[in-house]
This record gives sequence, C-alpha cells and structure tokens, in this order.
Amino acid sequence: MNRSGSNKRIPAGNPPDGVNIKNEIMYAIVEIAGQQFKVEKDKKLFVHKLDAKEGESVDFEKVLLVDNEGKIAVGTPTVSGAKVTAKVLVEEVKGDKVMVFKKKRRKGYKKMNGHRQHFTQIQIETIVG
Repeated sequence: MNRSGSNKRIPAGNPPDGVNIKNEIMYAIVEIAGQQFKVEKDKKLFVHKLDAKEGESVDFEKVLLVDNEGKIAVGTPTVSGAKVTAKVLVEEVKGDKVMVFKKKRRKGYKKMNGHRQHFTQIQIETIVG
C-alpha cells in the first residue's frame, strides 16, 4: 500500500512521506593546464603534469562556472572571486602507452613510435565561489 491506502505503485523518483532528500552538490567547471574539468569536493583527478611537489596545495583561479545548491554563476569568461583549491596526492604518474604507427603503402615506409603522458594526481579540497 502507498500513501493513499491503495495498492498503486509509487513512482520511483518520489521519496516516501516525511523524507526530505537534498541531493544538490556544489560543483565547478575549472580550467586546469588547458583542459576543463568538472570538480566536486574530495574528488580525485589526473591532470597534465603540474609544477608542484607531493602534499602541496594548489589554487586554480580560472573557474568558468560554479553551481552552489542550485544557484549557478557563469563567468564571462571566468567567475570573479571564485577559486578552487586542490592538494597534490602524487607528483608524477605515467599514463597508458599510446602507439603511433605511420605507413605509406607500396613505398616500404613504416614507422612505429610510442608515447606515455605524464600526469599529476590531485584531490579537490575547497570550492570558493
């Protein structure tokens, strides 16, 4: 039985009576080393190699969008006064190997090359905006 006493199903998206669900999480869109990331508090990310030591705190000023419990602030191009602070967990990590293969048919030309990108692992500590 549901709230009205009938045997009809309750839609999956609605919480039961008396339960107040607040699922809005503060997030931001930040530009880090030329790439844009959606960040939330305590989220771990791999970004292109940063000049920071392990355990240091890093600030990112290029915040493009901030969502604070439904209030969205969009920057033109950045949100003024907004800042994201992150802690460096691992200074340098190598990514997966990318194989680059070049060939020209009927010419006898083949070239194989590999590349591994260097990354820094960070954890988001605070979002101010």
